[in-house]
Amino acid sequence: MSCDEPPPPQLLDGIAQFNRGEFFEQHETLELLWRAERRDVRYLYQGILQIGVAFHHLRRLNHHGTVYMLTRGPKYLAPFAPRCQRVDVASLVRDAAAALREVERLGPGRLVEFDWALVPRVRLV
Repeated sequence: MSCDEPPPPQLLDGIAQFNRGEFFEQHETLELLWRAERRDVRYLYQGILQIGVAFHHLRRLNHHGTVYMLTRGPKYLAPFAPRCQRVDVASLVRDAAAALREVERLGPGRLVEFDWALVPRVRLV
């Protein structure tokens, strides 16, 4: 199964960008990987990509885009939990849900108050 394979170099690059807060760049990197992959593992890449894009939207104070991507990304990831290609999927889904709860609590008018310490990190195990 593809989850037992080591992470491809582009996935590692995209994760590093994500964890540095380079959310636009991680989108570009992971999109190339996602589009090139034909197997279902492509949805792992898409899910990580979308969670990262959520925080790109958050920086722009786009409440709808943030909520949409924090809702959609974890749905792509769920089948790969608890881990796939060394990615700790379960913790990423859990942490994205915590960030989503805070974004929803703040609402569109108070996004500037978001605690950026709540941004998930993509962990490798």
